[in-house]
Amino acid sequence: MSKLLKLHIILFLLAFGTANALQKHSQDVYEDYEYLEAIDSVATDSGYVSPKQFDDLSKKYTDDDFVYQRSEASSGWWTRFKKAVSDFLKSLFNIQNAGQASRATDLALKIAGVIIFLLVIYFIFKAIVNKEGTWVFGKSSDKSIIPVTDVENNIHHTNFKALISEAESNNNYRLAIRYYYLWLLKGLSEKEIIDYDPEKTNSDYQYEIKTPEISEQFAYTSYLYNYIWYGEFNVDQTQFDKAKRAFTNFLNSVKA
Repeated sequence: MSKLLKLHIILFLLAFGTANALQKHSQDVYEDYEYLEAIDSVATDSGYVSPKQFDDLSKKYTDDDFVYQRSEASSGWWTRFKKAVSDFLKSLFNIQNAGQASRATDLALKIAGVIIFLLVIYFIFKAIVNKEGTWVFGKSSDKSIIPVTDVENNIHHTNFKALISEAESNNNYRLAIRYYYLWLLKGLSEKEIIDYDPEKTNSDYQYEIKTPEISEQFAYTSYLYNYIWYGEFNVDQTQFDKAKRAFTNFLNSVKA
């Protein structure tokens, strides 16, 4: 067989094989296209669908529990109050942002709450001080029945004998000693032994007294007064009688 014939046979076989391969590939592509077309196709339902009827929900659910958007008139008093405060702050500080106005309102309400709380504490404390009732530790102060400011500022116009008699009748011996001491200062002032001033201390008066005997008596009665009055001890009848004698003896010596 000649080489030329062999070449023709080879070319024929190659051409035949190529044609078969192309034919098979075309068949596969066609089959894939048909499969994809079948998948992409949408079935159409031409059946009749009857419309569903619903009740008017706006008429059925009229209770307040179903009202999710409230008007200002239907809101609670606290909500209306906060809105009024927010509007006030907006106009006062020219706040345009709603979030900033809300934060400013919350801060203002917290500050107002603290101020109100402190004012309540202040007035309670002031009421206790004015009435001189039982203090935090439950200790009663005799100052509730002592007009301290009035007596101290008006010792020259005060009837100490009547005040002392009333205190003794009530067994309020501490109060009686208080009045005895102020009565003594009144007598020393009238004798010009001291220069009376409600702001002065016992040491100030002690320094002003130049007579040794009077100075010694004043030192002793001042000790009794400080011990009984400022010490806030419960004074019995025996202790009071002893202190009373010291004050009355001193008063009599000053008047003599």
